[in-house]
Amino acid sequence: MGPRTISIDYQTTRALPEPDVFIHTSNGTRIPAHAGILASVSPVLENFIDRPRKHRSSERIIQIHGVPCDAVTAFVGFLYSSRCTEDEMDKYGMHLLALSHVYMVPQLKQRCIKGLTQRLTTDNVVDVLQLARLCDAPDLYLRCMKLLTNHFKAVEKTEGWKFLVKHDPWLELDILRFMDEHETRKRRSRRHREEQGLYAQLSEAMECLEHICTEGCTDVGPYDVEVKGERRPCGKFATCQGLQVLIRHFATCERRMSGGCLRCKRMWQLFRLHSYICQQPDSCKVPLCRQFQLRMQQEKRRDDTRWMLLARKVASAKVMSSLSLPKRKRDEETRVTINNSGIRSFKLL
Repeated sequence: MGPRTISIDYQTTRALPEPDVFIHTSNGTRIPAHAGILASVSPVLENFIDRPRKHRSSERIIQIHGVPCDAVTAFVGFLYSSRCTEDEMDKYGMHLLALSHVYMVPQLKQRCIKGLTQRLTTDNVVDVLQLARLCDAPDLYLRCMKLLTNHFKAVEKTEGWKFLVKHDPWLELDILRFMDEHETRKRRSRRHREEQGLYAQLSEAMECLEHICTEGCTDVGPYDVEVKGERRPCGKFATCQGLQVLIRHFATCERRMSGGCLRCKRMWQLFRLHSYICQQPDSCKVPLCRQFQLRMQQEKRRDDTRWMLLARKVASAKVMSSLSLPKRKRDEETRVTINNSGIRSFKLL
């Protein structure tokens, strides 16, 4: 019994001549096609077509084995119409990706990468990952890696993962290495966000300190400015009330000079940090600003470099915070909730 020839809907409005080439599939089915169209879309098929034949009267035959006949039909249909239905992608997406890679059809390859990305599940991710590696599809490979990393417990129970562990230890090693690097990046990113949050708090504290020492506020202010009689909380800075409490404590604490008070140490750190940021020490009304600046110039202490680095990071955090806000909110200050102990302490990096 000879091979079965099927009819195919070429999905094109062009008037086509009689087919002059036949594609043979794994089950012996023949799909009629046109050499000119196949050669114009795929350089690999063009090479097959241009091979010399033993007899000029013999048929041109291209064998595409290893995938279902219907997948080959869908592949040929795409070569004619540049279209692939969602149903075909559901059923033969992985086969079509393999065919598009082998026969160098980039438009179909991109369509398959997009379609398979949308259809990734914990059940098929290992198979798609292996195919993406073989077919040089880095975007799809990365998406598979991310899904596998985020849902590893579920993937670990699938047959695909169990098969991979037994037969592809190198890929398993790549996956485990990616997961470790992903966790490291998450920890680094989390630490960076925490540091930026701290710098933003210190930046607001610097502005609030200048506000209190220059304009005065509800409880604390300079000698030449009358403190407001009303006792409503300051609406300009969320840190203002706590910082005023800290300043009042610093001014009256009996243990300050002995260095045994943690709250006074925090206030001392804020005064010192301000002195590294302040650009007008001669006219500045913040306590100890001028003294710290003179001390820096005279002593050149070894820890000055760390304080200068911290000052730059605090100033940078203020700029980045301002740029990250929507335009209508750029003039609003970041609100930070603090406890009654005042501004949180910080470490020099």
